[in-house]
Amino acid sequence: MVIFKKVGDLQAYLSDKNKSHSGVNFVPTMGALHQGHLSLIQLAKQHSGITVCSVFVNPTQFNNAIDFEKYPITIAEDIALLTDAGCDVLFLPSQQEIYPDGTDKAPSFDFGYLETILEGVHRPGHFKGVGQVVARLLDIVKPECLFLGQKDYQQCMVIKMLLEKLKLDSKIQLITAPTIREDDGLAMSSRNRRLTPSQRTIASTIYQCLVSIQAKLQTEKFEVVQKECIDLLKDKGFAPEYVSLANATTLSLMDDYNIDVPMVALIAAEIGGVRLIDNMVLNPVQ
Repeated sequence: MVIFKKVGDLQAYLSDKNKSHSGVNFVPTMGALHQGHLSLIQLAKQHSGITVCSVFVNPTQFNNAIDFEKYPITIAEDIALLTDAGCDVLFLPSQQEIYPDGTDKAPSFDFGYLETILEGVHRPGHFKGVGQVVARLLDIVKPECLFLGQKDYQQCMVIKMLLEKLKLDSKIQLITAPTIREDDGLAMSSRNRRLTPSQRTIASTIYQCLVSIQAKLQTEKFEVVQKECIDLLKDKGFAPEYVSLANATTLSLMDDYNIDVPMVALIAAEIGGVRLIDNMVLNPVQ
């Protein structure tokens, strides 16, 4: 695996390699890698071309300064994992490389409705930062395929809209891969590292709630199941932010189940200062 820290060096390498390869497969990350990230690397390697992974903890997408400061940094371990996974290129830029004119000069994108619900409400400015860093990374790497994980469902929809705004939706194939879970169902996340052993034991309650929402979609009103999940999370020591049901295609919030449209259940809850999110598609997206 080749490691680059400078934009110019990376672009020169990719330009040279593309003369003999069919394209670039790109996996953007913020590091603290886990099997979920590595599954994206493996998926990318199934496509022709070279696989590029970036590790950059983007300051503009953190609405909570403490969360940014506590975000786990495990560069040496990440390099080892990516090497073992067969990643071709690691891009490890500084903030100056990503935002050469400063973060305040980075372009801003309007994601409309997606910024007014769920993560948009609870993390104001988050998607603005996501749009800034992803737009910059795409301009640097110029991939043919972009790989994301479904755990960040709303973010995947934001990035899909970003590709449309940048008129890259016909040039870059967006591939969203299923969430990778621990044995007890907990969605793999870099933030899981911050859980204490006792918190980790009960963290899978979020997944249990999603399973319950799915299991009762033809037997209960959603508001009943929603209350059950909120009460359970609180009982376990969580501070729930939302337990929601939405149209899986548009993310329009739904008051009740409707099996005639694709649905997704989404949950965000905090425990011990660690914020966890997860989701489950309840029926196939058409």
